[in-house]
Amino acid sequence: MTNNAIAFNAAKPLDFVAIGRLCIDLNANEINRPMEETITFTKYVGGSPANICIGMSRLGLKTGFIGKVANDQMGRFITGYLDREGIDASGVSIDRTGAVTGLAFTEIKSPTDCSILMYRDNVADLLLEAGEVPEALVADARMLLISGTALAKSPSREAVFQALEYAKKHGAVIAFDLDYRPYTWVSDEETAVYYNLAAEKCDIIIGTREEFDMMERLGNNPERDDHITAAKWFDRSADIVIIKHGKDGSIAYTKDGGSHRARSFPAKVVKTFGAGDSYAAGFLYGLMQGWTISASMEFGSAAACIVISSHSCSDAMPKAPQVHEYIERCLKGEITSG
Repeated sequence: MTNNAIAFNAAKPLDFVAIGRLCIDLNANEINRPMEETITFTKYVGGSPANICIGMSRLGLKTGFIGKVANDQMGRFITGYLDREGIDASGVSIDRTGAVTGLAFTEIKSPTDCSILMYRDNVADLLLEAGEVPEALVADARMLLISGTALAKSPSREAVFQALEYAKKHGAVIAFDLDYRPYTWVSDEETAVYYNLAAEKCDIIIGTREEFDMMERLGNNPERDDHITAAKWFDRSADIVIIKHGKDGSIAYTKDGGSHRARSFPAKVVKTFGAGDSYAAGFLYGLMQGWTISASMEFGSAAACIVISSHSCSDAMPKAPQVHEYIERCLKGEITSG
């Protein structure tokens, strides 16, 4: 699969729909210091699938989102942001039970030492019900993206599987951003079970080596061999499996036995979070343009560099000309690490 062999239904009116976590990121303004000494934060829309959807919209695609927000100021901030970004929010339900919006406080001790303090008790996004997943929105989409956090609890878990059922029924390509976060999960075994059940239905799976290790608790791959990991999913539905190795880059494995790497780019790093979301948006965008896997990976890598060079995640998601310009400037040596 040297060329991109993923087939998208061009007749559908929507390019991309994501389901899952909508929350608030509160990013530290006083960077290069610990959370204990941080006084002020800037508010952004957050949540991995939300960031990826925003990234896809910024790149010029027609997008939609399925999720649930709190019936409060934070919930209205999120839906207002989606509207302004041109994202179809008709699939976003409003909680009426008194649930709250999840908060993620970010700590930026240094460009490479970043952490996130999560508040995830009684959050609205995990209360999305299967009956609130609009079949028509999934049916209209060329691609559905799911992410792992939404599998952590019922009823959100069942809502994701309902969306997967609709995507299979209507011929949408399904991408799975593993997005493993230990909080909200009860046990490692529960995590592995539901991740594996969801991954079996997906055409594209993207995750870190550590995330795939978590999924393989139920299997036998003690050597943490990428080829064994990828082969398992090619026996199910997957056409592409991307395994990310941090600073060592990403490898895309394909069903025909191929593997693909792409060049990486320098960046003036402010913080590390947001890299995976922007990479996923750029990579999936490339596939939807019919680019090769390597070209799509390269575009995703450049998009990630732009985001980690910025204070925010969602607000920093680049437009396509910005990414192309970044690549050109890197190739000319105008951008260096720092």
